[in-house]
Amino acid sequence: MASTPGILTDWPWTPLGSFKYLILAPGVIHSIYHYVVKDETERDISYLTIFPFLLWRMIHSQIWISLSRYRTAKGSALIVDKGLEFDQVDREKNWDDQILLTGVLVYIVSNILPKASNLPLWRTDGVVITFLVHAGPVEFLYYWFHRALHHHYLYSRYHSHHHSSIVTEPITSVIHPFAEELAYFFLFAIPMMTAVFSGTMSVGVYVAYITYIDFMNNMGHCNFEFIPNSLFTLFPPLKFLVYTPSFHSLHHTQFRTNYCLFMPFYDYVYGTYDKSSDSLYKNSLKRKEEVADVVHLTHLTTPESIYHLRLGFATLASTPYSSTWYLCLLSPITVASMLLMWIYGRTFVVDRNKIDGLKMQTWAIPKFQFQFLLQWQPINNLIEEAIIEADQKGCKVLTLGLLNQSEELNKHGAFYIERNPKLKVRVVDGSSLAVGVVLNNIPKFATQVLLTGKITKLALAIFHSLSKRGIQIAVLNQHHYKQLNKASKSEGSLVLSTGSSQNIWLVGDGVTDEEQLKAPKGTTFIPFSHFPPKIIRKDCFYHYTPALKAPPSIENVHSCENWLPRRVMSAWRVAGMVYAMEGWTEHECGNAMFNVEQVWMASLRHGFQPLKMSSSIAYGSM
Repeated sequence: MASTPGILTDWPWTPLGSFKYLILAPGVIHSIYHYVVKDETERDISYLTIFPFLLWRMIHSQIWISLSRYRTAKGSALIVDKGLEFDQVDREKNWDDQILLTGVLVYIVSNILPKASNLPLWRTDGVVITFLVHAGPVEFLYYWFHRALHHHYLYSRYHSHHHSSIVTEPITSVIHPFAEELAYFFLFAIPMMTAVFSGTMSVGVYVAYITYIDFMNNMGHCNFEFIPNSLFTLFPPLKFLVYTPSFHSLHHTQFRTNYCLFMPFYDYVYGTYDKSSDSLYKNSLKRKEEVADVVHLTHLTTPESIYHLRLGFATLASTPYSSTWYLCLLSPITVASMLLMWIYGRTFVVDRNKIDGLKMQTWAIPKFQFQFLLQWQPINNLIEEAIIEADQKGCKVLTLGLLNQSEELNKHGAFYIERNPKLKVRVVDGSSLAVGVVLNNIPKFATQVLLTGKITKLALAIFHSLSKRGIQIAVLNQHHYKQLNKASKSEGSLVLSTGSSQNIWLVGDGVTDEEQLKAPKGTTFIPFSHFPPKIIRKDCFYHYTPALKAPPSIENVHSCENWLPRRVMSAWRVAGMVYAMEGWTEHECGNAMFNVEQVWMASLRHGFQPLKMSSSIAYGSM
């Protein structure tokens, strides 16, 4: 929102929420009806292609979003090295409003202007006229309109909303109040209406021109440089005709320079060219891929999780992972991407963060949760390759997230240390911090808890810690009782139970619905597993999986880690940061564990905070 919102700031369909796309329904239905009922000689192909083209614009923008986020995560050719935050993601979530506006107005124009209907597929003279008009009047008018928008009156009421984003993303280019976006539409309509009234308009003109505008807009806000310097060396005047991402980035950091639309010519003519444009451009091109101090190695979960990645849909990535019905419409893309990653997939960079000078990246193994049950050796190879790559790059710590550290797969990471004994990177499974989180989620007044689910390295560590505190641990079945009793050092701390008396349950993988139903009303379920338990009780409380709140000093946090809320990180991910900041040099994998209390206190010392009960999942809601 602008600092002092003016008239027509809000988009007219904002109250419709997710139903805003219905405003296109009359045009879409009418175009299909018109095509079906008319004779073949009277069918209007140009009218029918409006909706498919709107879909193409959304796909085109999404490609830029994913590409930009991938490149900025790697850090190569980065222009502005600052982080994004959730407020920017929320502010820019309506980036498709301008596509809806274009669709509504084009449907209207096609119906009221005879020359704008029944268009041929292509006319070369129309393309030439459209781009000549753009290069002349449109670029000139935009330059002066843009300068006017930076006058205090208009800036505070409209344009300041766009400039709230100092670190730009491709979709930042279209984040404007309604009135401002409407003005841009009429400005960009000048070349197309010229072609319409001159009788040279075609479907190709419309598609090519709007795609050109989208491409240049997205490119100018992508925050990484990729236009080779050789182009400007071979043809020096090109610097007056085409801007670069770094050129426009200076407009968002300096505000009073580089006002041009896509052609810097008028900035040179009127003296608003930023003198640091050339140096920023060259320095950005030279910038190498960032070497992280800490790498968190995770993997995909469900096939739909690709859309919830930071590289996927920005809005979905900024909220905790949950099943979304409309993703079913994308099932062909989901299946195709799954097969592609299954066959050709390589580990890829998902995210980058910083805290107190420490550089961190999240890498993802292109395997889904169900594949860990089927492909042990290929997954182990991928994980080992990632560890070796991190070691060769000079990373200090690599943490194994989710199933990348399962006992059955690789003995909690010990497999890789045994095969590569000269590793300099420290491999950490984060068990000690995860145990610390679980222990501190248990209320201080507790005298007994129930432990159920698969007995893992974490379960045993939790059991021993609780036994030392004198807390009684109950289990539901004889098998778990024998497993824990064999490892028990405190007589009387372990009992068999029916589950009806303990109201604090520590749950791991494999807890069944039947077991949950044995819990009394008001029971608090505290998971120690990587994945959350299935929520079936509406009369109980469910904690998140072991996690901590991130301190404000962590930069570039604008996506959620799986099902965790905003600015909350899993204990396994936090462990790597703490280990690096503390300068610890031992591996924590296999059966090895650090001192739980020491790791827990270190995490608090570095600003991480435990989740309060109010931050938990209450009564089965997610």
